[in-house]
Amino acid sequence: MRRFALGLLAALSLAAPALAGEGAPSAASRNPTVLMSPLALPVVVDGQVVNYVFVTLRLGLSAQADASKMRAMEPYFRDALVRAGHRSPFVRPDNYAALDDNKLKATLLRDAAALVGPGIVLSVQIVREQAQHYSGLPKPAVPPRR
Repeated sequence: MRRFALGLLAALSLAAPALAGEGAPSAASRNPTVLMSPLALPVVVDGQVVNYVFVTLRLGLSAQADASKMRAMEPYFRDALVRAGHRSPFVRPDNYAALDDNKLKATLLRDAAALVGPGIVLSVQIVREQAQHYSGLPKPAVPPRR
């Protein structure tokens, strides 16, 4: 009987932290996000594609957003961003191996509001940005920032 009581006490002590946290919402449920799969966006100079930049984005959602429904919308967000990137590329005049991050974020926020309604997607975070080429690119119109 003593062994049984000690085993039960040990099991309860291991389960207590998990039981205590059940009522408290996790950080993920308070601030749901959608991690988008990497996509390639063109860098176009004088009508010619000179590079592609692969970007991975995270969308910050409002607390009222249904995260599972927004994750299901991820292909639509990607499509909207690729279309916008081909219509008006996110080219930086000083660096053809990077994107205009502010323009990219503003475009995706605008397109996301059109897709799922205003106030659902609150932020866009660039998780990773990697150029296909770093050398052999044309000289930028503006000298690189230092």
